[in-house]
Amino acid sequence: MNQPDAALTTLRVSLGDRSYPIHIGPGLLGDPQWLTPHLAGRQVMVVTNDSVAPLYLETLKQGLPDDLDVREVILPDGEATKSLANVERIWDALLAAGFNRRCTLIALGGGVIGDMAGYAAASYQRGVAFIQVPTTLLAQVDSSVGGKTGVNHPRGKNMIGAFWQPRAVLVDTHTLATLPPRELSAGLAEVIKYGLIRDVDFLAWLETSMAMLRDLDAAALATAIERSCSIKAEIVAEDETEQGVRALLNLGHTFGHAIETHQGYGHWLHGEAVGAGMLMAAELSHRLGWLEASDVARVRDLLEAAALPLAAPGDMRAEDFLSLMRLDKKNLDDRLRLILLRRLGDACVHDATPPEMLVTLLEEFPRA
Repeated sequence: MNQPDAALTTLRVSLGDRSYPIHIGPGLLGDPQWLTPHLAGRQVMVVTNDSVAPLYLETLKQGLPDDLDVREVILPDGEATKSLANVERIWDALLAAGFNRRCTLIALGGGVIGDMAGYAAASYQRGVAFIQVPTTLLAQVDSSVGGKTGVNHPRGKNMIGAFWQPRAVLVDTHTLATLPPRELSAGLAEVIKYGLIRDVDFLAWLETSMAMLRDLDAAALATAIERSCSIKAEIVAEDETEQGVRALLNLGHTFGHAIETHQGYGHWLHGEAVGAGMLMAAELSHRLGWLEASDVARVRDLLEAAALPLAAPGDMRAEDFLSLMRLDKKNLDDRLRLILLRRLGDACVHDATPPEMLVTLLEEFPRA
């Protein structure tokens, strides 16, 4: 793949009259031209958390016109905060400010903030505008695009929510300079996912570029973010509400969500759990006769290069996985539906895995 200079790129999610742009580039946050055209009216509520607010809240506000009524909600950080109680704090702030149906919510933060702000926007007065300003790699390449919003439940991740598309996604790549290495690796899991499900050439590029990505090379990050968002935009345009091909974006997620739920939200980062889940999916695909052992080795090596886990939690038994995987939203008529790989770059939804093969995989998979 050619590696462009780190300059502005604009992609588009094509959803008819609900289409919207994804602006990707360095230093976009304080520039009013990227946010102002997408505001519904004069009332703006910025939703962020106590880690991101000290870094970027004032910069974002400086990029808004002076005549707006701008308020903010600063929530605690972490996956464990992704709850209805914190969405209610957003609703409370909107009502206390007297915000009407022409208000706009701006989600400034990672995937947790984006999901909660989006769900608050989807349900406040039956739907108001919102804009995604993701500040983590995982949010920039995945959760900010596509309109999935919601919260976790103690029995399952992302089980309560709605599809509600943003008016725009603003990806300022400069925000990655403050991202902790563990969070960067978690985002790289979702980047790797796109190569595994749809683009083997991108996968090969990642194999040669992982060191640059972990070193925050601007041009390499621009390439990875643009290609990831482009693949997701294509899939969302084909299947907005996950009735078909959009399910492929969940490679590794059925295993990964089980890990997150079992361990307690936030103990494993989402991308860490997905990374281990993708290796489990690759190994199961090999046992079904689809992937070669060398393909699984490539997946393992790439995950290792991204500093992602190669083993499941030591206290999770096969029964723990299975009981939680049965709650997955993709399942239909009590059939466990997994996203697997026919080949690298070619994913499928599979609902006929022999139960004994799955149990054996879960029992034999390495534990940490």
